[in-house]
Amino acid sequence: MDDSSAADSLPTHIDTDTTLRVKILDACGMTCTFCHNEGTPVVVDNRHRGPGPFLISGSSGRTSIYAATNGTGFLPSTIPPDEDFAHALHRLRESMGFTELHLTGGEPTLHPRLPDLVRLAADQGYRVCMTSNGENGARQIPACADAGLDRVNLSVFGTTPEELAQVQHTRFRDRAKAAAKIEALNASIQACVDSGVRASANIVILDHTHIGRVHRLLDTYTPELSVRLLNSLDHGQPSIDAINEVLDQRGAVAEAHHLTAGASGARTTYRIDGGRRRIHVKWIRPVRLPTTCQGCRFNNDTDCQEGFYGLRLYRDRSGNHLVGVCLQRMDLCEPIEDFLDGPVSTEILHFRQADRDRLEVAHNTPITAPVTAHREEGNPTT
Repeated sequence: MDDSSAADSLPTHIDTDTTLRVKILDACGMTCTFCHNEGTPVVVDNRHRGPGPFLISGSSGRTSIYAATNGTGFLPSTIPPDEDFAHALHRLRESMGFTELHLTGGEPTLHPRLPDLVRLAADQGYRVCMTSNGENGARQIPACADAGLDRVNLSVFGTTPEELAQVQHTRFRDRAKAAAKIEALNASIQACVDSGVRASANIVILDHTHIGRVHRLLDTYTPELSVRLLNSLDHGQPSIDAINEVLDQRGAVAEAHHLTAGASGARTTYRIDGGRRRIHVKWIRPVRLPTTCQGCRFNNDTDCQEGFYGLRLYRDRSGNHLVGVCLQRMDLCEPIEDFLDGPVSTEILHFRQADRDRLEVAHNTPITAPVTAHREEGNPTT
């Protein structure tokens, strides 16, 4: 989809991007074949390799699909809930107008002090959300809820060990390991329900061979969770075609478009199964920063897979907090103060306003105030 497909007879709701994504650790017990790992190399496979070049995948079975070409020059480290992190969040909130913090990884529920991170961010005035595969959610989510966690986007890959194995490294062909991961996910879903944390299921469709798996996931999780279908950036058009086929097979009827001014994230809401249930399909608008993206080697319809999706925060192995603007151009990452004092921060603020004004005119949708976009996150696409 693109802006032209959004400009139809459906209602269009426009939010403004004020979300900051932060990679709080690199560790993960899953081995998803499409993972971008927030643009950084897999630490366990690269920690003894010096400054690079970094491996895309190694003995862990994990992958980082852009690591070979995105110019990343650092390995990420785990972010502690300390004064430095609080200062970083404060500076970015004050300068960039962020109101939502989205915790990513790796797998955030493996962070040993996750509730403390949530509390720190909430105390800084952020709405705190998280993308998780549910590995350790049953133990972490109740305390995170008490600390102020608002929402969890759960990455759902299968209802059976065999389905999970379809999108994992070969080591997950071990039925017992795969079954344990599914059990942990289900326990995390229940923890969200019991703790009053909003939860959604992110389901990635790689190609037509995964359509049966997706139907089973929809049948299993739609009653409990808000379901979002996502295409795999690494699989291109076959992934998008498979999503459309699923929609056709479920008799989907589009209800509304949801656009995020200042970032490429967008989604369309559908009614399925005779209108009894609702799902969301995430898609990418062809959004580019007017200066930073000009001249980029990926700035074309084929190579630029995410556009400008928003800002990300990292911590390197020396303890420096870095701001990133693109998973495919990690060479653009820079320390917070350099970013805030440089031209890109101003460019983003101006672009956010200009994009909002343009969308308002294009869709005849007045925006009375900047609204935090409840962006649907997930490692498979973002």
